[in-house]
Parts: sequence; C-alpha cells; structure tokens
Amino acid sequence: QWLVAESGGALVQRGGSLTLSCAVSGSISDYNAIGWIRQAPGKEREAISSIGKIGSSTYYADSVKGRFTVSRDNSKNTVYLQMNSLKPEDTAVYYCASAPYSDPYFWPRVSAYNYWGQGTQVTVSS
Repeated sequence: QWLVAESGGALVQRGGSLTLSCAVSGSISDYNAIGWIRQAPGKEREAISSIGKIGSSTYYADSVKGRFTVSRDNSKNTVYLQMNSLKPEDTAVYYCASAPYSDPYFWPRVSAYNYWGQGTQVTVSS
C-alpha cells in the first residue's frame, strides 16, 4: 500500500532519454510537494527535482539542471520526470516521495520527504 508509486526505470544507453512516472494516491492536490530522490551505489541520497501544487514552483539539483524536467498532470494524479542526455553517473535507484512543505526552501533536503515509493532502477550504460 503506497501513497506514491514510481515506475519507468530501465537500462538505457549513454545519451538516451527516459521518463519516470509517479502515481499518487487520491488527488495530487492533497500533496504540498512531490520530489524525486536518487541513490547511486556507494553514494548518499540526493534530492534532484521537486514540484509543488503551483506548477511554476520547481526545484532542480545542479547535477540535473538543463537535462531533467519535472512536470505533473493533475487529471491523472501523476508527476513525471523527463530525463535527457543521460550519463553513466545518473545510474541509481530513483525514488518518488512526498513532502509536507510547500516552500521550495525545504525541497533540496532529503529529510524533508516523508512518504516514499519503492524505488525504480535506472541504469545508464556506455
């Protein structure tokens, strides 16, 4: 029983593209923010992108700026992460998670997120 559930992970060639989906339970308007957190082998978790109730409120980590785009479809209660120009360094388990904070100030912090999905594996090969 998940409040958020991510999907779409796959094995992709370097330079390729991939879109991850995060389906939320109930109405997406019930969530102050939905974020994407990844954990690469041997590295700490990193909050890479988030989006709030207001579509113009978004956050991107420096590591993905210009390559990844977060969006949402309220009619489908789904948040998306479009990933372009993928690099081997992007290889990680990607988690979708909700945060109770509407202020983007909190979104870079992994500790800001409470309910997490099960994770989906993204592997980028050369």
